[in-house]
Amino acid sequence: MPREFARNQRVASQIRRELASILQAELKDPRLGFMTVSEVDLTRDLSVAKVYFTILGKGHDQVEKNRNIIDQSIPFIRRQLAKRMRMRVLPELRFIHDTSIEKGMRIEQLLNAHETDSAQNEGETE
Repeated sequence: MPREFARNQRVASQIRRELASILQAELKDPRLGFMTVSEVDLTRDLSVAKVYFTILGKGHDQVEKNRNIIDQSIPFIRRQLAKRMRMRVLPELRFIHDTSIEKGMRIEQLLNAHETDSAQNEGETE
């Protein structure tokens, strides 16, 4: 079993690298914003790949537009990926917006605001 897990990780890593290259170099849609592939999760049988992507500095509407553009481009992306990878069957690609970076930035803002409030309260009590 550990060997299968290592293969899953290797294949997911290669898919992530290749998809990042395809999205930046070959998918030339002017409506598509700057997008990065943050992670790829594969099922055990390698039949489905969940591709987590981020779009920095864009609103929710733009994220949905980009997801629709990507969903329409999946056949092209799969063909390009098949040319680059040596797999008998290429996994089905499911693109999911990764909100972890946005959540992390929001938490950081809250912590900074709390530190600022704490420093001001200490200054007032003295």
